[in-house]
Amino acid sequence: MAADTHYFYVLLCKDNTFYGGYTTDLIRRLHQHNQGIGAKYTHPTSRRPLQMIHAECFATRSEATKAEAAFKKLVRKHKERYLTEQKEKNVLNAQSSMGSKDITKG
Repeated sequence: MAADTHYFYVLLCKDNTFYGGYTTDLIRRLHQHNQGIGAKYTHPTSRRPLQMIHAECFATRSEATKAEAAFKKLVRKHKERYLTEQKEKNVLNAQSSMGSKDITKG
């Protein structure tokens, strides 16, 4: 995953909540979240371990952070609908179908 690739990602927390974020390195970021050094939202042990359930690739940081901001504004029901409707954009699905390393679990 090159640093010139920007990702909007969604984590499923242990308490069944969603966390949306931005990164250029999905593996590193998931590891940080699961170590409790990611975002404040994922610090509590009650939210860990976290599972990466969705990630979309963007050409620019601006596009990725706009997708993140839009997702965070949605209510839970609409977040679930978004994740279902945007499955074809989920790069994690593409990686698993190609037999790549499973990065979805920390």
